[in-house]
Amino acid sequence: MRYLVIGLGIYGSNLARDLTAMGHEVIGADICQNNVEAIKEYISTVYLVDTTEETAIGVLPLKNVDLVIVAIGENFGASVKTVALLKQYGVKHIYARAIDRLHESILQGFDVERIITPEQRAASDLSHEMELGTSIESLAVDSDNFVLKFTAPDFFTGLEYSDLDLEQNYRLKLVAAARPKDRPNLMGISRPVPEIVDITEPGQKVLAGDILTVFGSRKSFHSLYRHIK
Repeated sequence: MRYLVIGLGIYGSNLARDLTAMGHEVIGADICQNNVEAIKEYISTVYLVDTTEETAIGVLPLKNVDLVIVAIGENFGASVKTVALLKQYGVKHIYARAIDRLHESILQGFDVERIITPEQRAASDLSHEMELGTSIESLAVDSDNFVLKFTAPDFFTGLEYSDLDLEQNYRLKLVAAARPKDRPNLMGISRPVPEIVDITEPGQKVLAGDILTVFGSRKSFHSLYRHIK
């Protein structure tokens, strides 16, 4: 796919690099010369442009990308005006970053396809991580239900997967488990790559470092946290 990332600060530049690493074509745009210089070797094309100016934003290939991501976070006004101009130009697929609830509410008024809240998500992940005592990633399905992926806590190590019985004990659905295995990359450097664990296999035990993916409500997760603690 072809993406346009507007705003190449820490968040936007990392997003642009990750998308490029995944094989996508990424075009970047930023008003700051330093940001443009820092990323120009890593993505296909980058523009030094003020996207709050109607004539300036018009030079971007808005009709030739699959998705525009407005990653501007620090400058509230620039973010909102950029989104407004994109809508004026008829851009249909827009993701926009929001830094707080007010920013999010205003972006909702523009009916963008998706509002990204990385700071809030990072805070949520960190709070879950601190409570569970292990690294964790979370995805909110709705206001109460989540998919959580976390490294199995020490409490689980050595137990058979069949004995975890998360559904009966905590009303959590164990969706999958993965186990990091060292595999050489194209440079010959070994890196851990998760491999799916057959949790239905009799006698299959939880090993240190196993990564569990589970689904359940906030109350269910709190029940698990309390038991582990």
